[in-house]
Amino acid sequence: MADFVGAIDAGTTSTRFMIFDHSGAEVARHQLEHTQILPRAGWVEHDPVQLWDRTGAVIAGALAAAGLHASDLVAIGVTNQRETTVVWDRRTGRPYGNAIVWQDTRTDQLVARLAADGHGELIKTKAGLPPATYFSAGKLAWILAHVDGVRAAADRGDALFGTVDSWLLWNLTGGPDGGVHVTDVTNASRTMLMDLASLAWDPQLLELFDVPPQMLPAIRESSAATPYGMTARTGPVGAEVPLNAALGDQQAATVGQVCFSQGEAKNTYGTGNFLLLNTGEQIVSSAHGLLTTVAYQFAGAPAVYALEGSIAVTGAAVHWLRDQLGIIAAATDSEALAASVEDSGGIYFVPAFSGLFAPYWRADARGAIVGLSRFNTGAHLARATLEAICYQTRDVVEAMTADSGVVLDVLKVDGGVTANELCMQLQADILGVPVSRPVVAETTALGAAYAAGLGAGFWASTDELRTHWREDRRWTPSWPEHRRNDGYAGWRKAIERTLDWVEV
Repeated sequence: MADFVGAIDAGTTSTRFMIFDHSGAEVARHQLEHTQILPRAGWVEHDPVQLWDRTGAVIAGALAAAGLHASDLVAIGVTNQRETTVVWDRRTGRPYGNAIVWQDTRTDQLVARLAADGHGELIKTKAGLPPATYFSAGKLAWILAHVDGVRAAADRGDALFGTVDSWLLWNLTGGPDGGVHVTDVTNASRTMLMDLASLAWDPQLLELFDVPPQMLPAIRESSAATPYGMTARTGPVGAEVPLNAALGDQQAATVGQVCFSQGEAKNTYGTGNFLLLNTGEQIVSSAHGLLTTVAYQFAGAPAVYALEGSIAVTGAAVHWLRDQLGIIAAATDSEALAASVEDSGGIYFVPAFSGLFAPYWRADARGAIVGLSRFNTGAHLARATLEAICYQTRDVVEAMTADSGVVLDVLKVDGGVTANELCMQLQADILGVPVSRPVVAETTALGAAYAAGLGAGFWASTDELRTHWREDRRWTPSWPEHRRNDGYAGWRKAIERTLDWVEV
């Protein structure tokens, strides 16, 4: 009998394959980074072929590391960077160009026109999202309008659209030789093309973005008792293994953090930050700049919804210190450098490289460092970068409380940045609530594994999954209230300095 579940975690900067046992403990992983393609200011792309190649390599690497074979896996789940848009030829399997990544802002004029023409309310009412460069529909419309041959191919049924989950699932199940073209409700809810209430592609939204419906994948549950398909024997898995689950990465982390009850919330720290609050089976519309999204849908059950605060640049700001400024050699060096000073020396860094996401939704904003004097050093900037991660999270928590009335008792956290213990202490200080990290911090992959295992019957229920969650570390606030308030007031002033910087 197969004793393990696998999870493909196709993130923004890397792809990994993780294997978990019945207790939810990690057995093995293999991870590879992929290239960030930046053709011009505001454009961010990935090579879909490289994403697929990396997927095969990490599956093989993790199985080899654990001394396992594909036959040891009861099921595989997929989780992915959301909104990133791929269009490919169903006959050849070749992409029509690079994937347009969720951070990309080339569609700023398109979404500005949608808002100016009064379409914003329709999109928000149906899809739960504001018109923004973040989401897939604008990126797909751009590809249809600007990439040679795509419109004609789409009209005749040869061009397929998908987010990264769809691209990988299609290839895993055979690609041009019978590949399954599917997505799940969580990824579909991030496109601006799905109606939240019906969980179906919406004809009005398709018409608004001029998207041929034949391009679109079938929408399935996030965790399916009947698999989406089987991995192809000729593919990287090397055997037929059921593919029972797909979730967008932040929804997967919500499952991995076992936030199955209304009012439970988690915050994932990765390239960006994403805070989700479970609102149960109720669709809650936000009046304070948050997104309404699908949290998950398990086999045979109604969809569960969430309010989400999406922040574009958090961990990516640390990478900017490393890659663009060169003040640290590795992302992990940011903690020691920031800890070498007592505070940020009066400076604030707002990393609005792609505009501001929740709760502001200002595509005209750009990054700014304010409050500089000759006294400031790279160490102050490193500390201001960690504080920016935490202040942006507070912005979202304030909006979430205003929308839902839920006051957090504790913030569950996960993702790579949570290894930075100074950052997590700053988060507790800036929020004024305890911060809790689980033993398995990579809850995105764990959530995909949980969903796949639930669908396959490997785990009996969400109650069983709750018994697996264990706290690893807790940080409690240490700042006095006046310092917390003064620091946040300065942050809000810094935000104002980033606005109206570019024309949209």
